[in-house]
Amino acid sequence: MNASVYGGAERLTTCVIFQFPTSPWTVTVRFLPNMIDVIIVGGGPAGLSAALVLGRSRRRVLLFDAGHPRNAPSKAMHGFLSRDGMDPAEFLKVSREQLRRYADVEIRLGEVATARSCEDGFEVVMADGTTARSRMLLLATGISDTLPDIEAIERFYGRTVHHCPYCDGWEHRDRPLAVYGRGTSGLEFAVELLVWSRDLVLCTDGPSELDDIGSKKLACLGVRVIETPIARLEGDEDQLSGVRFKDGNFLAREALFFSPQQKQCNALATQLGCELNNEEAIECGENAATCIPGLFAAGNVSRGLQLVIIAAAEGTQAAFAINQALLEVDAAAEAGMPIEPQPHCPESA
Repeated sequence: MNASVYGGAERLTTCVIFQFPTSPWTVTVRFLPNMIDVIIVGGGPAGLSAALVLGRSRRRVLLFDAGHPRNAPSKAMHGFLSRDGMDPAEFLKVSREQLRRYADVEIRLGEVATARSCEDGFEVVMADGTTARSRMLLLATGISDTLPDIEAIERFYGRTVHHCPYCDGWEHRDRPLAVYGRGTSGLEFAVELLVWSRDLVLCTDGPSELDDIGSKKLACLGVRVIETPIARLEGDEDQLSGVRFKDGNFLAREALFFSPQQKQCNALATQLGCELNNEEAIECGENAATCIPGLFAAGNVSRGLQLVIIAAAEGTQAAFAINQALLEVDAAAEAGMPIEPQPHCPESA
């Protein structure tokens, strides 16, 4: 790997670099010419995009990839200009290959078990016990979906059972579709799917939890509601043929859409002291900055709108912000700015 942009011996510097959400970060950083600039946790579109921009900015980057992409069950990704319909695995392969030319970027396969703030930046510990330190840290670990508790759903998931109509709705346009959900969220999801098909049935798998207004709205829109508990999904290989209910009745459908429960893929955000919103996403200010100085988050881990192209764009945005922060720290160190001791964020137990 190349040396840092600014040469010189080890020194300590303090400077203001970013604001979250309105208060400035004042961060003290140990300036080490041979230290890794950025550790990226997550090898999806956000992490890989950030690694590309940082590599082109001559930053020393170490990216950890656990190897469990969220869209692995899907046969194609959509909505990405120039990559529409591309196999997600092929997208990752091409992206990694394009990073090989950048000697300052290293990709390691493996899971990061813990992370913490330390005097000279951040330290991560792998599941096998190995450690690495960097001046700044980017979390791009994505989000984890919880599938509905329906027999055989895994068999069809990513093929004819989906959670994102923007990703997969067009492929099932004007076809008979089932919508899984209940209450306000089920109502809203069913109304949203009317853009792609008018042949919808909302399956609530028990009481619908709809009020009179919601029930009348769906009736006026031609959406039938079935409250009978679901026994299983049926079909041929990964092609859904319909929904079998516990009373024995069968509803012929060619695809099913559901809105999943989501959570962080790991405990890194809470270990580091990040703020999470009601949707379990990391709270970020401008430029992907978290409330922890030097810590950034990008992609599905921090956003509600979850598309591959947006995750890649947010990785780029985070990389710009990280490089700018490092430039300011390095310039302050090169100029020999005075040191002002600052309190560190409390470490997680």
